[in-house]
Amino acid sequence: MIDARPVGYVIGLLVAALGVTMFAPLLADLVAGNDHWPVFLESAILTILVGGLVALACQNGVSEGLSIRQTFLLTTLVWLALPLFGSLPFILGGSSLSFTDAFFEAMSGLTTTGSTVIVGIETLPEGLKLWRSIMQWLGGIGIIVVAMVFLPELRVGGMQIFRSEAFDTMGKILPRAAEISSKISVIYVAITLACALCYTATGMSSFDAITHAMTTVATGGFANYDTSFAAFGSGPQYVASVFMLLSALPFVRYVQLISGGGASPLFLDSQIRTFFVVIFALVTVMTLWVWQFFDGFSERGFREAFFNVTSIMTGTGYASANYMLWGPFAVTMFFFIGLIGGCAGSTACSVKVFRYQLLFASIKAQIRRIHSPHGVFTPRYQGRRVGDDVLNSVMAFFVAFMVSIGVVGVALALTGLDFITAISGAATALANVGPGLGNEIGPAGNFAGLNDTAKWILAMAMLVGRLEIMAVFTILSWNFWRG
Repeated sequence: MIDARPVGYVIGLLVAALGVTMFAPLLADLVAGNDHWPVFLESAILTILVGGLVALACQNGVSEGLSIRQTFLLTTLVWLALPLFGSLPFILGGSSLSFTDAFFEAMSGLTTTGSTVIVGIETLPEGLKLWRSIMQWLGGIGIIVVAMVFLPELRVGGMQIFRSEAFDTMGKILPRAAEISSKISVIYVAITLACALCYTATGMSSFDAITHAMTTVATGGFANYDTSFAAFGSGPQYVASVFMLLSALPFVRYVQLISGGGASPLFLDSQIRTFFVVIFALVTVMTLWVWQFFDGFSERGFREAFFNVTSIMTGTGYASANYMLWGPFAVTMFFFIGLIGGCAGSTACSVKVFRYQLLFASIKAQIRRIHSPHGVFTPRYQGRRVGDDVLNSVMAFFVAFMVSIGVVGVALALTGLDFITAISGAATALANVGPGLGNEIGPAGNFAGLNDTAKWILAMAMLVGRLEIMAVFTILSWNFWRG
């Protein structure tokens, strides 16, 4: 049996901390003169009370550290508990969402997916708008810590190679994960503030600048308007594009930068170089394609291509135009762009660049073995030999990811959704991108019209995708519970 008390203790503390953050939207409603603030007071008191009681009840079982099984359990259950309490302001508030819709919105927020079931976002009280942004901002920093500390330890999806990149190669600069996490938090706040200032400088209101800065740096995609970034001009769109790119880079490289390691790690990291090469190629191709829809060679065509490609590839999910109207080629491109993702150790989601690098390195080595059967060819990453355990983990991830898209797609189709909606909905949920394809869940639509069963399937898919799939699958296995 697993001693769940240490897990309950940590979850209780995190739930209570989530309740504390509810006072920020409460103040936003008070400042705006809304009578919606009691909703956040009730939600905060209930959340802090339950979280505190759970932590106190489990305090006696706290030990020096968590076992591997307890860590697996913690990383999964915490992403179920937080959306559950994060949904309270939607249930009790002016949005009048059902429990299903409220949980979907909270799960989408905390996993930084960005899919929404709310119609008329601009009519929401300021508190709820801010709460949507806070959830994504917390989810963004949360997934960095998970990717830095927990997932490498659990050896899922090849993340153990990133533990090597984050800790082993940093020498004596930052030997402890706790110190790295604290520095990442400072950098995260600094980038968010810089983004908000840039938004303000380009004409956004202070409130919009703060909320959109949170969802930009978290690569979450929640906006304060149904039309997303089409509500803003060219300035905010360029600012968003730049900060989405910055947020999709490994935050540990920023830590090295401010710790005296210089800028060389940013330029020497093959993952970062590959990420920018892919972005450049995709933006170039998309720009050439969309110019036919924007009066020839125009700045707008480049801007729309740059913004939307960056948004989808980083998993942010903002939209400045309905790219469903750009023809079959663009629609197909956007589907596959969403399956690439950013860098490991960033707020970006989806498969991530380093896994494709390892996949292609493995394919290259295998081709060379076939060509020269007596040769010894070993896949390498950053000039270092990649072990079989890492390669096996990456291959298992790819298989699990593709199979999951198929299973979730079939499950959604069984609820009555058409093929495009079902398969793109499955992909966007597992990759935590946000918008799907089609008229209903595409960039010009939302998920409000889906049935409740489909929403629960998608909410669970968001959780599975955010935790790199294998972490969730492991606790569903019989052997895990047998010990």
